[in-house]
Amino acid sequence: MRRSRGFVVIALSLIAAGLALIAWKVNVYGYPLTPNSMSETWTVQARLRVRPGDGPVGVTLTLPSATPGFGRLQEDFVSRGFGLDVQENSFLRKATWTIRRVSGTQTLYYRAQIYRDRNQQEFAPVPAYPDVPELEEPFATALQSITDEVRSRSANIASFAAAVLARINSASPSAEIRLFLNAPEFGGDKVGIARTLLAGARIPTERINGFLLTEDEPNATPVTWLAVHNEQQWLFFDPQSGRQYLPENLLVWWRGGDSPVEVSGAELQSLEWSVRRNEIGSLALAEQRAERHQFPFVNFSLLSLPVQTQSVYSVLLLVPVGAFVMVLLRNVVGVRTFGTFMPVLIALAFEETGIGAGLLLFAIVVALGLVFRFCLERLRLTLVPRLTAVVTIVVILMIGLSMLSARLGWEVGLSVGLFPMVILAMVIERMSIIWEERGPQDAVLEGAGSALVATLAYLVMGLEQIRYMTIVYPEFLLIVLGLTILMGRYSGYRVTELFRFRDLARPAEST
Repeated sequence: MRRSRGFVVIALSLIAAGLALIAWKVNVYGYPLTPNSMSETWTVQARLRVRPGDGPVGVTLTLPSATPGFGRLQEDFVSRGFGLDVQENSFLRKATWTIRRVSGTQTLYYRAQIYRDRNQQEFAPVPAYPDVPELEEPFATALQSITDEVRSRSANIASFAAAVLARINSASPSAEIRLFLNAPEFGGDKVGIARTLLAGARIPTERINGFLLTEDEPNATPVTWLAVHNEQQWLFFDPQSGRQYLPENLLVWWRGGDSPVEVSGAELQSLEWSVRRNEIGSLALAEQRAERHQFPFVNFSLLSLPVQTQSVYSVLLLVPVGAFVMVLLRNVVGVRTFGTFMPVLIALAFEETGIGAGLLLFAIVVALGLVFRFCLERLRLTLVPRLTAVVTIVVILMIGLSMLSARLGWEVGLSVGLFPMVILAMVIERMSIIWEERGPQDAVLEGAGSALVATLAYLVMGLEQIRYMTIVYPEFLLIVLGLTILMGRYSGYRVTELFRFRDLARPAEST
C-alpha cells in the first residue's frame, strides 16, 4: 500500500511541478500559452521645439515612470548635438538635454515603447499627511463648512473623496462649492479644487497626467486624473464624473500640476504628443521583457540557445510526446508493434516526407527488404553479418528509389534517404523473425501496428500547440513523465482484449 501511494505521489508531484512552472512563466514572465499570439504595444512620443537664446540651453522633460498595469520596454532620445542626462528613481524620471551654444530652432524627441504588465501595480510613494490649506476668507470658512458636511455623510476616505467630487460636478452646487468654482485662482480646475478640499481633511492626494492608449493619435491630448491615498493604497477617481476607477489604458506620464517641461536659456515653441498602437508577437515581447528586467533563469531558457541547437531540441523534445502516445496505444488499446521506440523514430522520419508518402516509402522499403532478407536466410549468416547485409540492402534500396523518383519527377521520393537506415534494417530483421516463428499473419499485424502508432505519433507531434509547448515550456515534459508513470501501473484490460474475449461476457445458453 505504501509503495502504491508513493508511486501516485511521485507522479502527481511531477505533474504539479510541471503545471506550476508553466503557470509561473505565464504569470511572471508573460510567456503566452498559444503560438502566434499577438500583444498590444504602444509607441508614445514627445516632440519639443525650442528656440535658443545666446547662451547655454537646458531642456528637462519628465518621463513616464511607474504606471499601474503598464511597463516600459525600451526608449529612445533623439537630439542633434545635445548632451543627455537621465535622472531616475522608482517614481520620478527626468531627462535633461544640454548644449553650450546653438542657433536656430531645435527639435528634441523622446520615444518609448509601452506594453501591458499586470504585475506592475506601483504608482507613487506613500505620501505624508498634507497640512490644512491656509486660505483667506471667505474660502477658509467655506472649506471648513464643506469638510464638516462631507465628513458627517461619509464612512471612509473613498466615500469622502467621491462625495467631494460629486458636489463639485453637481448641476446645482452649493454656495460654498460655487465660491471655489468661480475663484480666478482655481480657474475652474476641478482637480485642483478637489485636492484643496481633501487637504482640508488632511487626505493625501496626487494629480496625475497621462494619455489614454487606444488607437493611433498623431496629436494626443493629455488627460488628468485624481489619486487619493486611503492610508493603505492609492484610489483613482475621474474628476469629471466622480467615479472611482482607473482606466485600463491610462498611461501616467507625470504627476502634479506643473508642466512636464522645464526650459532654461531658450523658449519652448511647441510640445506635441503622439501615440501609435503596434502589435508584436507575445513570445518576442516576453523575451524582451525578461531580458530587460533580468529575470532569474531567463538565460537558461531553450530560446537563449543558438538557432541550430534550438532546431535540434525542437525535434528531441517531441520524442517523449510520441513515446507517450505509444504507451497509450500499447498499454491501453493493445496495439502490437515492433520494439518499443521504433514507431516513434519512424514517426520522426515522416517529418521529411509527410505522412502519405512516408507510409508508402516505408512499406516499399520494408517489403523489398523482407524479400532480400529471406534470400539471406539460405546463406545461414550469423547475426552481425546478417544485420550488416540488411543495412547495406536498405541503403541500396533507398538509393534506387531516390533515382527512380528523380526520373519520374516525384520530389517526395528523394526524401527516402533521410529515413533512419538502422531502424528500417531492424524492422526488416524483426519482421522476418516473427514471420518464421509465428507466421506471416502476426508479422503483418505487428508491421501494421507499428505503422499505425507511427502515424498517430506523427500527427500528435505535428500539432503546432505541442511543438510550441515543448520548446517554450520544456517543463511540459514533467507532465508527460508524470502521466507516463501513472500509466506504468495500469494492468487492466486493453481495448483489443475486450473484443477478443467478448464471448466470455455473454451469458451461457441454457441447455
